Amino acid sequence: MATDANSARITGKVQGRDITLAGGLSKDEIRSRVWWWRASGSGTAGERDGHGHEYDDSQADVIATLGGYYRVSGDPRTQEAEELVELVYTELNPAG
Repeated sequence: MATDANSARITGKVQGRDITLAGGLSKDEIRSRVWWWRASGSGTAGERDGHGHEYDDSQADVIATLGGYYRVSGDPRTQEAEELVELVYTELNPAG
């Protein structure tokens, strides 16, 4: 429908994969898509190749928001990760 063109979008590069986050995602969906590589064969990230891979920090994983670039931590359970999810959620779902 026509809402797709007006939908807020945020992009990022995580573990060598380009990701796009669009408006309407829940915080759990955002967390799942940003840390898709942590899903070990559960299928929640759409990756059914057996097992999730190890985190590789040789290149920075980043999310680009209106406020700038934010580094994605290796662990989705840290305070820094929670703050990033909150920031992304707020940008994708502006009150109005």
